Amino acid sequence: MKIRVRLECDEDGMFVITSPSLPGCISQGKTEREALKNFREAVRLHVRTLLEDSRPLFRKRNVKETSLEVSL
Repeated sequence: MKIRVRLECDEDGMFVITSPSLPGCISQGKTEREALKNFREAVRLHVRTLLEDSRPLFRKRNVKETSLEVSL
């Protein structure tokens, strides 16, 4: 299963990963590699919980991402 993820470095230097397709599923790590490894496990647990609760696996969002140029 492939899902889109968002990887950010927070103010403490930790790498935080979320996915717009799996709201509430979040993980982190000291390195990108560790964060990705941890997120894979978080996804497994998240999906298992959704299935046990008979909830939909993915939430479709009507979101469009684009770039915007701003002159300062």
